[in-house]
Amino acid sequence: MLKFIPKTTDTIVLTLVTLLTIGVFTAGLWDVLDYIIVKVVLVISFGTLFFMACYYAIKNDVIENRLEETPQDDLN
Repeated sequence: MLKFIPKTTDTIVLTLVTLLTIGVFTAGLWDVLDYIIVKVVLVISFGTLFFMACYYAIKNDVIENRLEETPQDDLN
């Protein structure tokens, strides 16, 4: 059960985007996109996803895999 819980930022965002896409698709199939509560839920979901993406983008640190003492020349 615990292996289905996303642990990295990539899997969290991909899971949320997938759930939002499936939600919009099924709501469109059942013609419930015109209801105000569905619009509110979609706007809140999109806003939450947007702010989470901005938060992780600001918090994310760049990690370089090369050693600083012995830089490699890729041209050789």
